[in-house]
Amino acid sequence: MTTARTARFSRSTSESTVELELDLDGTGKSSISTGVPFFDHMLTAFAKHSLTDLTVKATGDTHIDAHHSVEDISIVLGHAIREALGDKSGISRYGDALVPLDEALAQAVVDISGRPFLVHEGEPAGFEHHLIGGHFTGSLVRHTFEAIAYNAGLTVHVRVISGRDPHHIAEAEYKAFARAFRQAKALDPLVDGIPSTKGAL
Repeated sequence: MTTARTARFSRSTSESTVELELDLDGTGKSSISTGVPFFDHMLTAFAKHSLTDLTVKATGDTHIDAHHSVEDISIVLGHAIREALGDKSGISRYGDALVPLDEALAQAVVDISGRPFLVHEGEPAGFEHHLIGGHFTGSLVRHTFEAIAYNAGLTVHVRVISGRDPHHIAEAEYKAFARAFRQAKALDPLVDGIPSTKGAL
């Protein structure tokens, strides 16, 4: 019988309080409340397109900036992914995806490697300063991927190939990451044990 790949994680600081649950073998159901509406939208998209059931309840000092809440939620999500993956036995390990959103096109590649690394490139000049949805700064897209990758132990490459509208660019990036992660976390019946010559990931 396959062990459930679920996790529950929480984090509380002077800047935010986060409670998160996930099921890597879900159907993409989500209940997201972060206090940052655009990030709610992106996490909902991540859950839907990665087929991960995800519940996030968070409060934070969003009256100051969205940064602390987005960062802490991403850290918790990374920790929960690492925990839910267990010893990574039987996973596909690698995933890649190209996702368009109108004029925007993003590519993501994920390796559940145990070695945290992020390569992130291609966002147009000035994107990092743009406010999406009122107070979600474009720079937080990269910051999300950094926090998830480093806390989940993932190697992640994200590349924006084209795009003009900041909302479309960000959403294409999150969806590409979700689709690549979906492939990488999938259980492959042809994989015997841990997919590494080292015997561990």
